[in-house]
Amino acid sequence: MTTIEKGHTVRRLRTRIRTRLRGDAGMNTAEYAVGTLAAVAFAGILLKVLTSGNVQSALTAVIDRALK
Repeated sequence: MTTIEKGHTVRRLRTRIRTRLRGDAGMNTAEYAVGTLAAVAFAGILLKVLTSGNVQSALTAVIDRALK
């Protein structure tokens, strides 16, 4: 193997290693985005439920009983 061939082999190997190490970089960002979206959706639903009349009455009754 000549020096030039060795250089090409080393460069190819370096490129393959870098590619493998960077392979999931975008997935982490996508996973965080999906997780954040799910958390915001859950918070919105929870807010809607907790501000409904029936739930507010029930929570008020529980708090009144706890304070007596």
